[in-house]
Amino acid sequence: MYPDLSYFFHDLIGTEYDNWLAIFKTFGLLLATSLVVAGWILYKEFQRLEQPGGPFNKAITQVQQTVGAAPNWKDILPGSIVGFLIGFKVLHIFNNFEAFKQDPVKILFSLEGNLLLGLLGALLLGGLYFWEKKRTQLPQPEIRTFDLKPSDRVGDIVVIAAISGVLGAKLFAMVETIGSINSMSEFFEQLFSGSGLAIYGGLIGGFTAVMLYVHRMKIPPMKFLDTAAPGLVLALGIGRLGCHFSGDGDWGIQAAPQPDWWFLPDWLWSWDYPRNVNEGRTGVQEGMVAPTPLPVDCDGCKYRWKLGYEVYPTSIYEFFLFSGIFGFLWSIRKKVTIPGTIFFLYMVLNGIERWFIEKIRVNDVFMWGLTQAEVISIAFFSIGIFGLGTLYALNRD
Repeated sequence: MYPDLSYFFHDLIGTEYDNWLAIFKTFGLLLATSLVVAGWILYKEFQRLEQPGGPFNKAITQVQQTVGAAPNWKDILPGSIVGFLIGFKVLHIFNNFEAFKQDPVKILFSLEGNLLLGLLGALLLGGLYFWEKKRTQLPQPEIRTFDLKPSDRVGDIVVIAAISGVLGAKLFAMVETIGSINSMSEFFEQLFSGSGLAIYGGLIGGFTAVMLYVHRMKIPPMKFLDTAAPGLVLALGIGRLGCHFSGDGDWGIQAAPQPDWWFLPDWLWSWDYPRNVNEGRTGVQEGMVAPTPLPVDCDGCKYRWKLGYEVYPTSIYEFFLFSGIFGFLWSIRKKVTIPGTIFFLYMVLNGIERWFIEKIRVNDVFMWGLTQAEVISIAFFSIGIFGLGTLYALNRD
């Protein structure tokens, strides 16, 4: 496993474990990759659908922008805030680099830093914004009108989805362990830690925030959902690769002995996740025996654990299943004429996929003898079937 890039480059070129590359966590990198891929797919589809006669063409709006105006506090404030945050944190990160390598998010979101350097950073970057605005100032400011297309808003959509998705994933994961939180300080420590994310919490949080934005931008909501579904499911698959390669605990139950007919690589049947980020900790589903962590000799590296027995690599299975769903949705996107169909198909297929994966995946019982993911997968499947039935009833004539 590769908890961070230092482990990857150790195996690739023999550099030391846990060096400065440890700040680049594998899960975070693949999560960022998934957002970029989903954003790119969404951008290309938006461009296709905003052509004359397309469903997004009516969402093109004209906006006015003043060019050459004198600088004001609204221009300077964003840069000053960024400069303050950089200056406030840079020395603190340098002095606590070992802790930063282990959990960058916790260090970044702590209230510790250097106030003087923060103010200096605010002055420098705010001053740079002021100088740039002053340099482009015109004797007589001009008001220019230009078209703002839906594809121009993809960056905003991705940022909103990323922030609300991570927050939703974190909160849902914390619900599963709420009994172990004993104080508000522990609550905020877990909230701003870099570990513990629930995929369905991310979906629900991201979906809610993005749909509110899409409604405000007057983009047709059902067609938007159809457009977003293929990229979303591919992003989920890439995110599962992050779970697998970091060894974050998203694995299956103890694997049965490999059958004689198995012709694929052994690691696709079972894996013991050496050097996983859980450091010997794992979830336990009722009636299952917890894996016993065993030390792995890797020359004094931090991540020195593997599972006591081999388990099904469910995150890899989900990557292939999500990729297959993406391929299917992508292949029919130009053939489907009823808005909402692709999205509700995604809901049905996502619900089926997760329901069956949960049967071989380690997880805690949530309610009614089901895991949280099983409960949500039932909801996804039900919403998808109801949506498809409603669309059929409304359009059967």
